[in-house]
Amino acid sequence: MLRAAGDGDVATIRRWRNHPKVRGASLTTHEIGAAEHQAWWDAVSTDPSRQVLIYERDRPVGVVIFTGLGTPVAEWSKYLDVDGIGADRRATWVDLEHEALRYAFEVLGVTRLRGVTLATNRPVLALHAEVGFTETRRFTRDGRDIVWNELTATEWMARHG
Repeated sequence: MLRAAGDGDVATIRRWRNHPKVRGASLTTHEIGAAEHQAWWDAVSTDPSRQVLIYERDRPVGVVIFTGLGTPVAEWSKYLDVDGIGADRRATWVDLEHEALRYAFEVLGVTRLRGVTLATNRPVLALHAEVGFTETRRFTRDGRDIVWNELTATEWMARHG
């Protein structure tokens, strides 16, 4: 289940984001301090072009962030409570991905969704390919190879509608 994030979720989101495995798979890898995180939350929570959702499976276990809402190409990112999801990590990732995509295309009305993934993060790239994302571009930033993937609402509905 997805629900809107609120002020009470801010510390939890920051804890999840600062986990070494999440930081290692992110474009920015530094540990995010309280002030930096609060400034991000203050901006994102009042911006209608961005939405932060909490993913729950009996309890909060992940976050999905949409940006660029209302533009031709929205973007997304997501991460899980790495220490709290237990052994069913793959099933949790798959469920989060499907719920978030359904929400993006059916609730938010996104027509094209784009995301970036480190080229070394093969499990996430494979999951994206399974649901229909296609690689549109590769580039290097800070010595790391990055993959842009995109999925349209039409492609999503053709596979999962």
